Amino acid sequence: MATDPQNVPPGSLRQQVLQASKRFKATWAEMGKLLVRVRDDGAWKGWGFESFESYCSKELHLRKATVEKLTRSFSFLARHEPRVMEAEDFQERVPAFEVVEVLAEAEQRGQLSEAEYTAVRDSIWDPARPAAELKRELVERFPRPPPPEDLTLRRFAAAARKLAGELQASGAVPGGVLQRASELAEELEALAGAGRAKGRAASGG
Repeated sequence: MATDPQNVPPGSLRQQVLQASKRFKATWAEMGKLLVRVRDDGAWKGWGFESFESYCSKELHLRKATVEKLTRSFSFLARHEPRVMEAEDFQERVPAFEVVEVLAEAEQRGQLSEAEYTAVRDSIWDPARPAAELKRELVERFPRPPPPEDLTLRRFAAAARKLAGELQASGAVPGGVLQRASELAEELEALAGAGRAKGRAASGG
């Protein structure tokens, strides 16, 4: 069973992570580094948690998506800038989180090569460049690919089915409108199903 955070030994790794979690918006790289260490060392097991995700959620109150972004972004810099990230004051020197996050995601998608990183390196490490401006430029340079068509259709179908259910529950909508909403949901679900089947056939699945 997990220990009460109030009883965490002073100076321990666990206390370091707790303290960092309270200030990670200002020092995101420190938080990312500690989370990577906790994850890779399996320290959360000795602290009584079922998983790394459970530890982050219950003790640090961090969402899974936030943890993934922090660890991915820190790992990105650790690979590309090992000398900087090994310095004692690394957390004071790193680029803004939102800037590194765009690059880390681009690399994960296969859009960012070592040559591409070299091309943008000077701009992201320039303290005079506003983070919002840099992020906008990088998003334009490394755009996210559009979602697969069948995934988009599934989202539309789910939204239409939810709307139809809410209209039904309200009791204030004419029957004809309810019928059209239900039919729209059914048509979108059929399109989504056809798209999924087509995708499986194309992939040989």
